[in-house]
Amino acid sequence: MAGLTIGLIGGTGPQGRGLAMRLALTRQRVRIGSRQAERAKASAQELNGQLDAAVPGLDKDPAFSWIEGDGNAEVTAKSDVVLLTVPFDSAAATLKDLVPHLKPGTIFVDVTVPLDFGKGDVMLRALPEGSASKHLRALLPEAFPLVGACKTQPAGILEQLDTPLNCCDFVFGDSKEAKATVIEILEKIPHLSPLDVGGLSAAATVEGMTALLIRINRRHNVHSARFDVTGLHP
Repeated sequence: MAGLTIGLIGGTGPQGRGLAMRLALTRQRVRIGSRQAERAKASAQELNGQLDAAVPGLDKDPAFSWIEGDGNAEVTAKSDVVLLTVPFDSAAATLKDLVPHLKPGTIFVDVTVPLDFGKGDVMLRALPEGSASKHLRALLPEAFPLVGACKTQPAGILEQLDTPLNCCDFVFGDSKEAKATVIEILEKIPHLSPLDVGGLSAAATVEGMTALLIRINRRHNVHSARFDVTGLHP
């Protein structure tokens, strides 16, 4: 896994920004993409400034790789692992645009959740395939493994670098090798425990947990609810 480049499509949004910074601090190479390359480059510069402010002396660390920004196609073509962090409504169209730029062996990570917001309520959208991840799997060529991850991470907490995550992340997919790579990437983030929860059939359950988290946040007037699993180790 050494030397992998991680690309975040939709990396200028709240969740993409937070994940980019958390991943960059683990000394992994991170690129963020946007439909407008200049927007991604400006966002990367801003995030690098936040990292520099959060970690004194980071600019003197020769092992650190600063976040880079570019257009979605360019980021996809240069990444070994591609995370899709765009809103679900634009996920299918974005994926179709990305497919021609995926290089052989690329792992595709779905971070999207299909939510419908009503009057003071949030519901998981019913999809013909049963989940967002299965919906996108049907659009992705079989040669590229799809892994679901980071669906229950609150964007606000991800951007607060001085706040430990202290939670689990539920990782699923039908390729054991791809899942293992994604778990290895995520477990480098301090205080985050990636947990293998099985195949793609777990997608609807995990996506439903995101809707539950939003309900909890609203009910208790917080923005930081997240899941932790106990009892896994004696």
